[in-house]
Amino acid sequence: MSNSELLTVEPLDLQFPFELRKQISCSLYLTNKTDNHVAFKVKTTNPKKYCVRPNTGVVLPRSTCEVLVTMQAQKEAPSDMQCKDKFLLQGVTASPGITAKDVTPEMFSKEAGYLVEETKLRVTYVAPPQPPSPVHEGSEEGSSPRASVSDNGQTSEFSFQRFSADKVEPQENTSEARALITKLTEEKQSAIQLNNKLQRELDQLRRDGKKSQSGIPLMYVLLVGLIGLILGYIMKST
Repeated sequence: MSNSELLTVEPLDLQFPFELRKQISCSLYLTNKTDNHVAFKVKTTNPKKYCVRPNTGVVLPRSTCEVLVTMQAQKEAPSDMQCKDKFLLQGVTASPGITAKDVTPEMFSKEAGYLVEETKLRVTYVAPPQPPSPVHEGSEEGSSPRASVSDNGQTSEFSFQRFSADKVEPQENTSEARALITKLTEEKQSAIQLNNKLQRELDQLRRDGKKSQSGIPLMYVLLVGLIGLILGYIMKST
């Protein structure tokens, strides 16, 4: 805050949260401590970089006026994050009933005999505000599974044990599944071998059956022929 007789300026240090490719604004508050109208004008050493609204105006007696200073979007950041830009606020007592349109550059000319009050302002770059950290999903209270502290100062291992059990259970299920798969595979191989054995025995029985079916008629024919020869011999001999 300045100790000027006409206008109290706050702040004296313009702080801009510097971010690349983004316009940043900072407010100045001018307070008229007198019973007179006070005209003001804002100057800067780098007019292309900043936009001041309003850059000229009138502060009514015992009132406050806000001036918005906007820094244009910057493509590069200074290596040391230091800014050498300066602002100069000029104030002068004005006639009653004056408006912002009536303020002229000649009113702030010391050569013309006007009593001009000046306040110098600095520019400072500050770090931009950090976004809030995201809340991780955890227990019902929103905390992660970790050991808690009881009222007597001792650490409770309930949460940790529960967390460890949850981690071990999937491994046990995996071991049981692997054992079941191995057992089913062995049973499948045994069933395949038994099926092949039964198939071979069935084929052998079929082949034996065909041989026996083809052998019965041949013996019958031989037996009938033999009986025929015996009967023929008997008949001849008689």
